[in-house]
Amino acid sequence: MSAIDTRGTTEAGAAADYRLGFRSLDDERELDSLEVDGRLPDWLSGSLLRIGPARYEVGERTVNHWFDGLSMLHRFSFAGGRVSYANRFLETRAYRAAAESGEISYSEFATDPCRSLFKRVQSFFSPRISDNANVNLTRLGDAIVAMTETPLPVVFDPRTLEAAGVTSKAPGQHTTAHPHLDPDTGEGLFYAVKFGPRSTYRLYARADASRQRQLAKLPVSRPAYMHSFGITPRYAVLTECPLVVNPIDLARGGRPFIENYRWEPERGTPFLVVDRHSGELVARVEAEPFFCFHHVNAFEEGDELVVDLTAYEDDTVVKALYLGSLRAGASLPRAELRRYRVPLGGGRAQGEALAAGMELPRINYRRCNGRRYRYAYGNGVGAGDDFPSLIQKTDVEAAETIEWRAPGCYPGEPVFVPAPDAGAEDDGVLLSLVLDAAAGRSFLLVLDARDLGELARASAPHAVPFGFHGQFLSA
Repeated sequence: MSAIDTRGTTEAGAAADYRLGFRSLDDERELDSLEVDGRLPDWLSGSLLRIGPARYEVGERTVNHWFDGLSMLHRFSFAGGRVSYANRFLETRAYRAAAESGEISYSEFATDPCRSLFKRVQSFFSPRISDNANVNLTRLGDAIVAMTETPLPVVFDPRTLEAAGVTSKAPGQHTTAHPHLDPDTGEGLFYAVKFGPRSTYRLYARADASRQRQLAKLPVSRPAYMHSFGITPRYAVLTECPLVVNPIDLARGGRPFIENYRWEPERGTPFLVVDRHSGELVARVEAEPFFCFHHVNAFEEGDELVVDLTAYEDDTVVKALYLGSLRAGASLPRAELRRYRVPLGGGRAQGEALAAGMELPRINYRRCNGRRYRYAYGNGVGAGDDFPSLIQKTDVEAAETIEWRAPGCYPGEPVFVPAPDAGAEDDGVLLSLVLDAAAGRSFLLVLDARDLGELARASAPHAVPFGFHGQFLSA
């Protein structure tokens, strides 16, 4: 019998609002066919893979933060107008240790094992780094890997969802789970930070799950927390928001990882522009202080870079995502889809608002990543709601937004899937995993990306805990 506590496991009717999405799910299923309401496009063939935390209780403890729950994979596969479904815990070392011992054994984003000060210092120099990859997934060569912000990506089989172990370690202790796929080479482009007496930011590339090469190394005394970054054909852009850490505090502070960071708005927010080919820092451009989880896109325009991202006024959102606050129904800070023009020849970056409330943004990456684009898709918060309750499509050229929403429903990240031989940038569908709180279960939503018209819903067998990101793999 597993030593992991399933007290948070929910049944239908346990909650009638978004808090249902923060209860643990213990149920693992494999279903050949889901009930579909509506009609799927004939051309839609392949699998949507989603990832996120699904179990928050281990023994007598509950993890502290949304980012800390044990990872679960979900697969929705499309063929001939039918949808199959499977879900499975990602069986990492962290998962197995929790199941066998009934204790949290690895340090997570905001949750630490109970350790003495000596063991904390010892663990900094010889760390037990968690491989609880619950944030995102991507293809690297022929492999599919799950990722979090620790440097241990996990390879898994997309057909069985069985984990095959950790692939090569990233060159640092903290990395991004939001790599870019170079449209020309197919390589994955990553950012990492290596903490130490002389800390560095590092840009690196991976052609597959086992090989990597360094692109750039930048010295930094107080590294910033950076969840994502931007690229163009020539440049990589690091947005150095003023949530920073003294690396020594990570060893001696006696606190979980993120609680060692401090908000220092007097630093402002520099954009670090790196030449991807030479590895040189070509510009450091200042902007006002703000916090950012997600970059939307970046592109070159004359002697400027245009950088679009989701911005918060400060780091309050990190604290708002602690599990206790979310389960208590606390309101979340609102993000803003914001555009910065970053002059490469000197001066300050100037920002402008494009849309209010957008998070978990996506674009047509296959066509537009690093290039001029028109449409962004994401989640927004409706009037009177405390949690994302709608899907937004923003025309960034016209600064116009349309929405999809349904009463009592809470959609996740909308993943864009282009139609075969698509002409227009928005010719395709959006796939979003939606929690229907009143029904006590989730469904997969299929929208026409052009007008957000609803095409179909496929009913999942249970309420899927809120996750983070996913990818569509064509058949």
